[in-house]
Amino acid sequence: MKESWRWYGALDQIKLTEIAQSGASGIVTALHEIPYGEVWPRETIAARRRQVEEAGFQWVVVESLPIHEDIKRGEGDLEPLFEAYRQSMRNLAAEGINIICYNFMPLLDWTRTDLATPTKEGGSCLRFDAPRMAAFELHMLGRADAAQDYPDAVCEEAEIWYKQSTEADREALLESIMAGLPGAYDRYSVDSLRDALQRYKDIDRAVLRANYKRFLEEVVPTAEELGMRLCVHPDDPPRDILGLPRIVSSAEDIQWVLDALPSPANGLTLCAGSLGAGPENDVPAIAARFAPHIHFAHLRNVQHDPDGSGSFEEAAHLEGRTDMVSLIDTLMTEEKRRKAEGRADSNIAFRPDHGHELVSDSDRGTHPGYPLFGRMRGLAELRGVIAALQWQDRQS
Repeated sequence: MKESWRWYGALDQIKLTEIAQSGASGIVTALHEIPYGEVWPRETIAARRRQVEEAGFQWVVVESLPIHEDIKRGEGDLEPLFEAYRQSMRNLAAEGINIICYNFMPLLDWTRTDLATPTKEGGSCLRFDAPRMAAFELHMLGRADAAQDYPDAVCEEAEIWYKQSTEADREALLESIMAGLPGAYDRYSVDSLRDALQRYKDIDRAVLRANYKRFLEEVVPTAEELGMRLCVHPDDPPRDILGLPRIVSSAEDIQWVLDALPSPANGLTLCAGSLGAGPENDVPAIAARFAPHIHFAHLRNVQHDPDGSGSFEEAAHLEGRTDMVSLIDTLMTEEKRRKAEGRADSNIAFRPDHGHELVSDSDRGTHPGYPLFGRMRGLAELRGVIAALQWQDRQS
């Protein structure tokens, strides 16, 4: 397996020289400075590739080549946006970068309510607290149908929290929810978020699926021509948020994506944390079912609150609800199958996804979920699992 590390380029507080000390050999990055819908120029891609290679790494995965919201809504003249996406793919392929991770989540990427929840060891982690999310939707955003999306007990807790909260508490909640947006773009205020949601008011699950299918039809043939692999990232968390449908949240959803346009170029980013946040999702079983379609992996773990509220927080990589040893064993078994076929792309790139803030991480000002020491710990633990499984394989 290819050890990799997500890096935000000029926006990242962590330097490539520091990442080198983690032992990772691959870099996962993107041109976050370029607005959604614009072409990524080849010369800009080449400059980033050279920067990565001069530091001793290989740029192994693009994460992400974002999809414009108009495409997700199916709104307006979309051909220029599709052609911009295809041209960006051509420019990436020309520079030898052939794996693109992307998502089809409306408006927001990953969503959390708390960015620094204390852990028992003394660090901090990301958390999704269902009552606080309900408080945001019901009492701050004023979304009329939000009560239908949460259990009564969660709505009651949400009202209590809201009544006891200060203006600073509410502002912190908004900032946490907005933190999942990548890059350096402006975040939504409550008012601007209401406006953005209004543009999705007539888009249900079926409509979003239809718009996604059109996207695949527009770009997958180009990926096939270029020898590229597109791999969709699951929804995070895997549930409807803010009344917006989420359509890559379960094994059934993943099967729909693959069936919508069957092709080696239409694949999956296996994100253990995103899928693991769904109580009904058996992540190792999902990995085994879709192993031939996995082009990239995010390895992390989550722990659900025992009350069934839907709240969860991010656990250490080898803790939490997902059997990480079983999951990695499945991925390594798939690698062996690919090698037996003589495939050049047999090694699956993975990265330690997110991580607890440890030691001095909280002083660095890194992107939420992407600390230095917390991910170093995660990568070391995952490396140990891989080494143990390799040893076991040699003995058999």
